Amino acid sequence: MPLLFSYGTLRNPAVQRANFGRLLHGRDDALPGYRMTLLEVTDPDVVALSGTARHPVVAPTGDPGDQVPGVVFELTDAELLAADGYEVSDYRRDLLPLASGAEAWVYVSAA
Repeated sequence: MPLLFSYGTLRNPAVQRANFGRLLHGRDDALPGYRMTLLEVTDPDVVALSGTARHPVVAPTGDPGDQVPGVVFELTDAELLAADGYEVSDYRRDLLPLASGAEAWVYVSAA
């Protein structure tokens, strides 16, 4: 099963129910070498579901001391595709190493 690291709205129970039809159970982890900022999302469906237009986004810093805390979820392949459908074009999905040593898919800044 694919692993997905979430630091933002995919941890929201309403977003999980809408996209996956269930609540996800995960474990704490962190993404080293990245920093989180906020971006303004304009997709009205995403804003309505998440309850906010300001969504977190991560970008690499090159500094291994930087870390973004989050949660790792196990998803099915179909659920991972559903997550792709939820995320707006400001994000892209990359396979990245986490602080725990696991590799997980992470939505990072597409810029």
